[in-house]
Amino acid sequence: MIVHIVMFKFQEPNRNPNMIQAKQMLEELLGAVPSLRSIDVGFNFANEERAMDMSIITTFGSREDLNAYAIHPEHQKVVEFIKSVTEYSKVVDYEKVDR
Repeated sequence: MIVHIVMFKFQEPNRNPNMIQAKQMLEELLGAVPSLRSIDVGFNFANEERAMDMSIITTFGSREDLNAYAIHPEHQKVVEFIKSVTEYSKVVDYEKVDR
């Protein structure tokens, strides 16, 4: 299984409404993008300087499935919106091995 984690830092103004809209758009990808197995979207509550505003954790069956998600038209619509309202994002991708 492939785990794809992205953390976002949102811009002001309209930070909170944009975060809510991004969360909704991301959650709607489940079912719309066939290769997406699961998605968990959460808002940060930590007040540390290094804290990000929102994160997603998604899972895929393979790297090819992750690549298919990355270029899927519905995902690209979400990426376009998120890029327009965030300062930056960070990503981690890894393969989870069942033991």
